[in-house]
Amino acid sequence: MVFVSRWSRRAVCAAALFACGAALAETPFPSRPVHVFVPYAAGGGVDILARTLGEAVSRQWGQSVVVENRPGAGGIVASQALVTSAPDGYTLMVVASGHATNPFLYPKLPYDTFKDFTPISILGSSPNILLVRADSPFKTLADVIAQAKAKPGSLSYGQSGNGTSTHLAGELLKKLAGFDMSAIPYKGGAPAINDLLGGQIPMSFNNAPEALGQLAAGSLRALAVTTTRRSPFLPDVPAMSETVPGYDTEVWWGLLGPAGMPTDLAEKISRDFVAALKTDPVKERLAKFGASPIGSSPEVLDAKIHADYEKWGAIIKSSGITAE
Repeated sequence: MVFVSRWSRRAVCAAALFACGAALAETPFPSRPVHVFVPYAAGGGVDILARTLGEAVSRQWGQSVVVENRPGAGGIVASQALVTSAPDGYTLMVVASGHATNPFLYPKLPYDTFKDFTPISILGSSPNILLVRADSPFKTLADVIAQAKAKPGSLSYGQSGNGTSTHLAGELLKKLAGFDMSAIPYKGGAPAINDLLGGQIPMSFNNAPEALGQLAAGSLRALAVTTTRRSPFLPDVPAMSETVPGYDTEVWWGLLGPAGMPTDLAEKISRDFVAALKTDPVKERLAKFGASPIGSSPEVLDAKIHADYEKWGAIIKSSGITAE
Protein backbone atom coordinates (compact mmCIF):
# COMPACT_ATOMS: atom_id res chain seq x y z
CA MET A 1 0.00 0.00 0.00
CA VAL A 2 1.53 3.36 -1.01
CA PHE A 3 0.80 6.24 1.34
CA VAL A 4 1.09 9.91 0.40
CA SER A 5 2.51 12.22 3.07
CA ARG A 6 0.05 14.52 4.81
CA TRP A 7 2.15 17.57 3.88
CA SER A 8 2.12 16.68 0.18
CA ARG A 9 -1.56 15.83 0.27
CA ARG A 10 -2.53 19.14 1.87
CA ALA A 11 -0.39 21.08 -0.58
CA VAL A 12 -2.18 19.38 -3.46
CA CYS A 13 -5.57 20.04 -1.84
CA ALA A 14 -4.74 23.71 -1.28
CA ALA A 15 -3.78 24.18 -4.89
CA ALA A 16 -6.82 22.28 -6.07
CA LEU A 17 -9.09 24.38 -3.86
CA PHE A 18 -8.18 27.59 -5.71
CA ALA A 19 -8.78 25.93 -9.05
CA CYS A 20 -12.00 24.37 -7.73
CA GLY A 21 -13.33 27.73 -6.54
CA ALA A 22 -12.70 29.36 -9.89
CA ALA A 23 -14.30 26.48 -11.75
CA LEU A 24 -17.38 26.54 -9.51
CA ALA A 25 -17.90 30.20 -10.26
CA GLU A 26 -18.12 29.37 -13.96
CA THR A 27 -19.67 25.91 -14.17
CA PRO A 28 -22.68 24.62 -12.20
CA PHE A 29 -21.98 21.45 -10.20
CA PRO A 30 -22.01 18.72 -11.40
CA SER A 31 -21.00 19.03 -15.02
CA ARG A 32 -19.51 15.52 -15.27
CA PRO A 33 -19.85 12.13 -13.49
CA VAL A 34 -19.32 12.00 -9.73
CA HIS A 35 -17.40 9.07 -8.24
CA VAL A 36 -18.39 7.63 -4.85
CA PHE A 37 -15.98 5.25 -3.11
CA VAL A 38 -17.34 2.38 -1.03
CA PRO A 39 -14.71 0.93 1.35
CA TYR A 40 -16.29 -2.54 1.33
CA ALA A 41 -17.02 -5.28 -1.17
CA ALA A 42 -20.01 -5.17 -3.50
CA GLY A 43 -23.29 -6.53 -2.21
CA GLY A 44 -23.05 -5.43 1.42
CA GLY A 45 -25.18 -2.86 3.22
CA VAL A 46 -22.89 0.11 2.52
CA ASP A 47 -22.68 -0.83 -1.15
CA ILE A 48 -26.47 -1.14 -1.45
CA LEU A 49 -26.93 2.22 0.25
CA ALA A 50 -24.41 3.95 -2.01
CA ARG A 51 -25.88 2.52 -5.21
CA THR A 52 -29.46 3.27 -4.15
CA LEU A 53 -28.63 6.88 -3.36
CA GLY A 54 -26.40 7.16 -6.40
CA GLU A 55 -29.30 6.30 -8.69
CA ALA A 56 -31.59 8.81 -7.01
CA VAL A 57 -29.07 11.66 -6.96
CA SER A 58 -27.98 11.05 -10.55
CA ARG A 59 -31.58 11.69 -11.63
CA GLN A 60 -31.52 15.03 -9.80
CA TRP A 61 -28.16 16.04 -11.21
CA GLY A 62 -28.54 14.74 -14.75
CA GLN A 63 -25.09 13.23 -14.32
CA SER A 64 -23.92 9.71 -13.57
CA VAL A 65 -22.90 8.72 -10.05
CA VAL A 66 -20.25 6.03 -10.38
CA VAL A 67 -19.88 3.76 -7.33
CA GLU A 68 -16.40 2.30 -6.92
CA ASN A 69 -15.76 -0.53 -4.43
CA ARG A 70 -12.34 -0.14 -2.81
CA PRO A 71 -12.27 -2.59 0.09
CA GLY A 72 -9.34 -3.17 2.39
CA ALA A 73 -7.82 -2.41 5.80
CA GLY A 74 -11.05 -1.40 7.51
CA GLY A 75 -11.73 1.41 5.06
CA ILE A 76 -8.20 2.80 4.97
CA VAL A 77 -7.65 1.97 1.28
CA ALA A 78 -10.69 3.96 0.15
CA SER A 79 -10.02 6.76 2.62
CA GLN A 80 -6.46 7.19 1.37
CA ALA A 81 -7.76 7.42 -2.19
CA LEU A 82 -10.31 10.03 -1.15
CA VAL A 83 -7.98 12.34 0.75
CA THR A 84 -5.60 12.53 -2.22
CA SER A 85 -8.44 13.58 -4.54
CA ALA A 86 -9.27 17.14 -5.56
CA PRO A 87 -11.80 18.85 -3.25
CA ASP A 88 -14.13 19.66 -6.12
CA GLY A 89 -17.07 17.41 -5.18
CA TYR A 90 -16.41 14.90 -7.95
CA THR A 91 -14.92 12.32 -5.57
CA LEU A 92 -16.87 11.35 -2.45
CA MET A 93 -17.04 8.35 -0.11
CA VAL A 94 -19.71 6.59 1.92
CA VAL A 95 -18.27 5.52 5.27
CA ALA A 96 -19.63 3.43 8.11
CA SER A 97 -19.39 4.26 11.81
CA GLY A 98 -16.01 2.52 12.03
CA HIS A 99 -14.49 5.59 10.39
CA ALA A 100 -14.60 7.28 13.81
CA THR A 101 -12.87 4.43 15.64
CA ASN A 102 -10.12 3.54 13.16
CA PRO A 103 -7.60 5.85 14.87
CA PHE A 104 -7.71 3.55 17.91
CA LEU A 105 -7.47 0.34 15.89
CA TYR A 106 -4.81 1.45 13.41
CA PRO A 107 -2.27 3.61 15.27
CA LYS A 108 -0.43 4.61 12.06
CA LEU A 109 -3.24 5.89 9.88
CA PRO A 110 -1.96 7.62 6.73
CA TYR A 111 -4.45 10.46 7.23
CA ASP A 112 -6.03 12.54 9.97
CA THR A 113 -9.62 11.47 10.68
CA PHE A 114 -10.71 15.04 11.45
CA LYS A 115 -8.49 17.28 9.32
CA ASP A 116 -8.32 15.38 6.02
CA PHE A 117 -12.04 15.05 5.25
CA THR A 118 -15.03 17.28 4.63
CA PRO A 119 -18.18 15.97 6.38
CA ILE A 120 -21.28 16.21 4.18
CA SER A 121 -24.22 14.25 5.64
CA ILE A 122 -25.29 11.37 7.85
CA LEU A 123 -27.15 9.14 5.41
CA GLY A 124 -28.82 6.53 7.61
CA SER A 125 -28.48 4.13 10.50
CA SER A 126 -29.40 0.65 11.61
CA PRO A 127 -29.30 -1.23 14.92
CA ASN A 128 -27.17 -4.23 15.65
CA ILE A 129 -29.11 -7.20 17.01
CA LEU A 130 -28.28 -9.71 19.75
CA LEU A 131 -29.26 -13.09 18.30
CA VAL A 132 -29.68 -16.62 19.63
CA ARG A 133 -30.95 -19.79 17.99
CA ALA A 134 -34.69 -20.26 18.01
CA ASP A 135 -34.30 -23.19 20.45
CA SER A 136 -31.92 -21.33 22.80
CA PRO A 137 -32.68 -21.46 26.54
CA PHE A 138 -32.12 -17.68 26.60
CA LYS A 139 -35.49 -16.02 26.17
CA THR A 140 -34.47 -12.51 27.21
CA LEU A 141 -31.38 -10.38 27.65
CA ALA A 142 -31.90 -10.67 31.40
CA ASP A 143 -31.44 -14.46 31.05
CA VAL A 144 -28.07 -13.92 29.39
CA ILE A 145 -26.90 -11.49 32.06
CA ALA A 146 -28.05 -13.80 34.86
CA GLN A 147 -26.04 -16.75 33.52
CA ALA A 148 -23.00 -14.62 32.77
CA LYS A 149 -22.92 -13.42 36.38
CA ALA A 150 -23.75 -16.80 37.91
CA LYS A 151 -21.15 -18.65 35.82
CA PRO A 152 -18.34 -16.24 34.95
CA GLY A 153 -16.52 -17.10 31.75
CA SER A 154 -19.24 -19.48 30.53
CA LEU A 155 -20.51 -17.32 27.66
CA SER A 156 -19.15 -16.12 24.35
CA TYR A 157 -20.57 -14.16 21.45
CA GLY A 158 -19.83 -14.04 17.76
CA GLN A 159 -18.90 -10.78 16.05
CA SER A 160 -17.87 -9.80 12.56
CA GLY A 161 -14.26 -8.85 13.25
CA ASN A 162 -12.11 -7.08 15.81
CA GLY A 163 -13.13 -3.46 16.27
CA THR A 164 -16.32 -3.74 14.21
CA SER A 165 -19.61 -2.32 15.41
CA THR A 166 -20.78 -5.79 16.44
CA HIS A 167 -17.63 -6.31 18.51
CA LEU A 168 -18.03 -2.95 20.21
CA ALA A 169 -21.71 -3.67 20.87
CA GLY A 170 -20.68 -6.69 22.95
CA GLU A 171 -17.95 -4.79 24.77
CA LEU A 172 -20.39 -2.01 25.69
CA LEU A 173 -22.83 -4.58 27.07
CA LYS A 174 -20.10 -6.14 29.20
CA LYS A 175 -19.07 -2.76 30.58
CA LEU A 176 -22.54 -1.44 31.40
CA ALA A 177 -24.02 -4.71 32.70
CA GLY A 178 -20.93 -5.63 34.69
CA PHE A 179 -20.03 -9.12 33.49
CA ASP A 180 -17.53 -10.84 31.22
CA MET A 181 -17.87 -12.96 28.10
CA SER A 182 -15.53 -13.92 25.30
CA ALA A 183 -15.70 -12.25 21.90
CA ILE A 184 -15.27 -14.68 19.00
CA PRO A 185 -14.17 -12.84 15.82
CA TYR A 186 -15.31 -13.94 12.38
CA LYS A 187 -14.52 -12.69 8.90
CA GLY A 188 -17.91 -11.03 8.54
CA GLY A 189 -21.37 -11.45 9.98
CA ALA A 190 -22.52 -14.34 7.79
CA PRO A 191 -19.92 -16.83 9.14
CA ALA A 192 -20.90 -15.87 12.69
CA ILE A 193 -24.54 -16.60 11.91
CA ASN A 194 -23.55 -19.95 10.39
CA ASP A 195 -21.78 -21.00 13.59
CA LEU A 196 -24.67 -19.70 15.67
CA LEU A 197 -27.08 -21.85 13.66
CA GLY A 198 -24.70 -24.80 14.03
CA GLY A 199 -24.50 -24.44 17.80
CA GLN A 200 -20.80 -23.55 17.95
CA ILE A 201 -21.54 -20.26 19.75
CA PRO A 202 -24.49 -19.42 22.03
CA MET A 203 -25.21 -15.95 20.67
CA SER A 204 -24.04 -13.33 18.20
CA PHE A 205 -24.23 -9.61 17.54
CA ASN A 206 -25.08 -8.94 13.90
CA ASN A 207 -26.04 -6.08 11.62
CA ALA A 208 -29.72 -5.95 10.69
CA PRO A 209 -29.23 -6.58 6.91
CA GLU A 210 -27.59 -9.96 7.49
CA ALA A 211 -30.00 -11.03 10.25
CA LEU A 212 -33.48 -10.12 9.03
CA GLY A 213 -33.78 -13.09 6.66
CA GLN A 214 -32.99 -15.66 9.37
CA LEU A 215 -35.34 -13.93 11.79
CA ALA A 216 -38.14 -14.03 9.23
CA ALA A 217 -37.45 -17.73 8.61
CA GLY A 218 -37.74 -18.46 12.33
CA SER A 219 -34.31 -20.06 12.69
CA LEU A 220 -33.00 -17.30 14.95
CA ARG A 221 -34.52 -15.22 17.74
CA ALA A 222 -33.67 -11.61 18.52
CA LEU A 223 -33.17 -10.84 22.20
CA ALA A 224 -32.57 -7.10 21.82
CA VAL A 225 -31.67 -4.33 19.42
CA THR A 226 -28.75 -2.10 20.35
CA THR A 227 -30.40 1.28 19.81
CA THR A 228 -31.91 3.21 22.69
CA ARG A 229 -35.42 2.71 21.25
CA ARG A 230 -37.06 -0.26 19.57
CA SER A 231 -36.55 -0.56 15.85
CA PRO A 232 -39.51 0.09 13.53
CA PHE A 233 -38.44 -3.05 11.67
CA LEU A 234 -38.58 -5.22 14.81
CA PRO A 235 -41.17 -3.51 17.03
CA ASP A 236 -41.64 -6.56 19.28
CA VAL A 237 -37.93 -6.85 20.09
CA PRO A 238 -36.85 -4.93 23.20
CA ALA A 239 -34.21 -2.26 23.08
CA MET A 240 -31.08 -3.14 25.04
CA SER A 241 -31.62 -0.06 27.21
CA GLU A 242 -34.85 -1.53 28.57
CA THR A 243 -32.68 -3.99 30.52
CA VAL A 244 -29.36 -2.14 30.64
CA PRO A 245 -29.94 1.59 31.24
CA GLY A 246 -27.74 3.88 29.17
CA TYR A 247 -27.00 1.31 26.49
CA ASP A 248 -27.13 2.79 22.99
CA THR A 249 -25.18 2.05 19.85
CA GLU A 250 -25.90 1.69 16.17
CA VAL A 251 -24.32 1.41 12.77
CA TRP A 252 -24.45 4.69 10.86
CA TRP A 253 -23.35 5.68 7.39
CA GLY A 254 -22.07 9.06 6.31
CA LEU A 255 -20.94 10.89 3.18
CA LEU A 256 -17.48 12.50 3.13
CA GLY A 257 -15.40 14.47 0.70
CA PRO A 258 -11.70 15.33 0.83
CA ALA A 259 -10.54 18.21 3.01
CA GLY A 260 -10.79 21.70 1.57
CA MET A 261 -14.17 21.48 -0.18
CA PRO A 262 -15.88 24.89 -0.37
CA THR A 263 -18.62 25.22 2.24
CA ASP A 264 -21.32 26.04 -0.29
CA LEU A 265 -20.41 22.97 -2.36
CA ALA A 266 -20.55 20.63 0.65
CA GLU A 267 -23.89 22.11 1.66
CA LYS A 268 -25.31 21.69 -1.86
CA ILE A 269 -24.28 18.03 -2.02
CA SER A 270 -25.72 17.52 1.46
CA ARG A 271 -29.07 19.02 0.44
CA ASP A 272 -29.22 16.88 -2.68
CA PHE A 273 -28.53 13.64 -0.80
CA VAL A 274 -31.03 14.58 1.91
CA ALA A 275 -33.64 15.14 -0.81
CA ALA A 276 -32.86 11.70 -2.27
CA LEU A 277 -33.25 10.09 1.16
CA LYS A 278 -36.77 11.49 1.39
CA THR A 279 -37.98 9.81 -1.83
CA ASP A 280 -40.22 6.76 -1.55
CA PRO A 281 -38.04 4.41 -3.67
CA VAL A 282 -35.02 5.10 -1.47
CA LYS A 283 -36.96 4.71 1.79
CA GLU A 284 -38.50 1.44 0.56
CA ARG A 285 -35.12 0.07 -0.52
CA LEU A 286 -33.48 0.91 2.80
CA ALA A 287 -36.36 -0.60 4.76
CA LYS A 288 -35.75 -3.95 3.09
CA PHE A 289 -32.39 -4.25 4.81
CA GLY A 290 -33.38 -2.73 8.14
CA ALA A 291 -31.99 0.77 7.65
CA SER A 292 -33.57 4.10 8.51
CA PRO A 293 -32.81 7.16 6.34
CA ILE A 294 -31.56 10.21 8.20
CA GLY A 295 -30.02 12.98 6.12
CA SER A 296 -28.23 15.77 7.97
CA SER A 297 -26.16 18.89 7.61
CA PRO A 298 -22.36 18.65 7.38
CA GLU A 299 -22.12 19.99 10.95
CA VAL A 300 -24.23 17.14 12.35
CA LEU A 301 -22.03 14.49 10.73
CA ASP A 302 -18.91 16.23 12.02
CA ALA A 303 -20.34 16.20 15.55
CA LYS A 304 -21.28 12.52 15.22
CA ILE A 305 -17.76 11.51 14.22
CA HIS A 306 -16.29 13.41 17.17
CA ALA A 307 -18.86 11.95 19.60
CA ASP A 308 -18.17 8.36 18.52
CA TYR A 309 -14.44 8.95 18.71
CA GLU A 310 -14.81 10.05 22.33
CA LYS A 311 -17.37 7.36 23.24
CA TRP A 312 -15.49 4.36 21.92
CA GLY A 313 -11.89 5.39 22.52
CA ALA A 314 -11.87 4.49 26.21
CA ILE A 315 -13.68 1.19 25.61
CA ILE A 316 -11.30 0.13 22.85
CA LYS A 317 -8.25 1.01 24.93
CA SER A 318 -9.48 -0.71 28.11
CA SER A 319 -10.45 -3.84 26.16
CA GLY A 320 -7.12 -3.99 24.36
CA ILE A 321 -8.83 -4.25 20.98
CA THR A 322 -6.63 -4.01 17.89
CA ALA A 323 -7.39 -4.50 14.23
CA GLU A 324 -6.95 -7.99 12.85
